[in-house]
Amino acid sequence: MDQTNSATQDALIVAQFGSRSTQYVASTVHSQGEDLQQIAALAATAGRVRVLDLGCGGGHVSFTVAPHVADVVAYDLSTEMLATVASVAKERGLENVGTVAGSVTSLPFADGTFDLVLTRYSAHHWDDIAKGLAEARRVLRDSGQAVFIDVAAPARPVLDTFLQAIEVFRDPSHVRDYSPREWEQLLTQAGFRIERTVMRRLHLEFASWIERMNTPQVRAEAIRSLQQTLSNDVVGYFEITPRGDFTVDTIDILASASSAQ
Repeated sequence: MDQTNSATQDALIVAQFGSRSTQYVASTVHSQGEDLQQIAALAATAGRVRVLDLGCGGGHVSFTVAPHVADVVAYDLSTEMLATVASVAKERGLENVGTVAGSVTSLPFADGTFDLVLTRYSAHHWDDIAKGLAEARRVLRDSGQAVFIDVAAPARPVLDTFLQAIEVFRDPSHVRDYSPREWEQLLTQAGFRIERTVMRRLHLEFASWIERMNTPQVRAEAIRSLQQTLSNDVVGYFEITPRGDFTVDTIDILASASSAQ
């Protein structure tokens, strides 16, 4: 085994995203969307609560909820990403946004610290999602709520296989996009009760999707080659265009702490 390629999952995530913090702050895909509007509406009715933005990335969730809540902790593995989030929060006058670095599988917070736990487009990088969700539940108050948003895997195996393949080609820190059924099982096991699930479709422009991750040309070409050799029904499901743009499913889950926990 080549020991030069034996980085841990956490180290791989930091290497992939640390130097791309400004791209993720500027990303239209991450900075806009009905899901962010829904999060803002939830925060606006939650009162002066404490919020954890888990795997905050470019900080868009933190920036969205900050005007409505008491304080927000933007939490991420990458200190470079967090430095960018802190800088942008300061520029926007969001003084109640703080940053903490660490892994989702070992949160440095006491039980029941937060009223609202939010995570968006992060969970597909978690090496141990069951442990990460258990930690999210642990730091959530028994009366609290949580929102989980991510790309969702289709139930049909051939569609699932294609999605996971292009995700890994683009970004080797990708672990898995989970199906709605998998999400239901994982959240239930972690001690959550699902209150609502919203499925959406997200259109991705191939060029900016690749550029945002600085995917090497050889892997970008591999994705394009794969796209061009698929069956018609797979092409149709993902709405793949001649230039490689495509559309994926996303899942937006509102959950509460289960009384059985």
